Amino acid sequence: MAAGIALAGKANGVPSTQFWNSIVTAQPYVPLGLLVVVGLFGALSPFEWWQARSLPDQKTTMRRRILTSFGRMLEVGGQVEPPLRTGDLALHFWKVQRTWRHPVSGVLRRLSTYRMSSSPQTRAFAPPKGVGAVGLCWLHNREVKIDAAGLDAITTQAEFDTYRAEHGAEAVMNLDWAEFELVRHRKALFVVPIRNSQSRFIGCISLDAERGFSTLDESDVVEEMNALSMSMSRDEFDLV
Repeated sequence: MAAGIALAGKANGVPSTQFWNSIVTAQPYVPLGLLVVVGLFGALSPFEWWQARSLPDQKTTMRRRILTSFGRMLEVGGQVEPPLRTGDLALHFWKVQRTWRHPVSGVLRRLSTYRMSSSPQTRAFAPPKGVGAVGLCWLHNREVKIDAAGLDAITTQAEFDTYRAEHGAEAVMNLDWAEFELVRHRKALFVVPIRNSQSRFIGCISLDAERGFSTLDESDVVEEMNALSMSMSRDEFDLV
């Protein structure tokens, strides 16, 4: 655009003919360089149009793949006794993003949630590395499965602090009491990492439910999540 404006200014003597004559005298290759830039970007414009047109198709393909996998997970959720409530099972996609509070390591931002509910009851949760099930997946760069039903006996902050001191911080997913209260209603937690071509952690996929850990764990749910993870790269986060 800048090259095109410069050529138009030269052709029309803007800001002045003398100005352009002095530039051409000092640098005679400037007009040729501007023409090359305009020609190059003009030649590439069809590819830009093709890319812009193909992006919605890529999003549709990825959305269908996610919904197909999520449908299989819902079938497994129906095998829990008693069956999970409609809208209970939730699939989340997370990406590592830097913030002003964590400018180096970043936090995990939830990009999207798939749930059979018109108003998903998701809490505002953006954990740093090591915090929560997704944070532990990031910390260890591996799959994480957590049956949090055993933490139901913890009802007060004093009991929480005692349990954390006795069993270690990871026993409560490195959460503090306020964070624990925020997410404790989700008992069955499964997380798989998303890695780039250098095997570096760039995000994760998580599945959570109010209960039914054993049924979900014995199924192919984690394999479905891993299949989704394998199909994603850094740029494909925009397709979720």
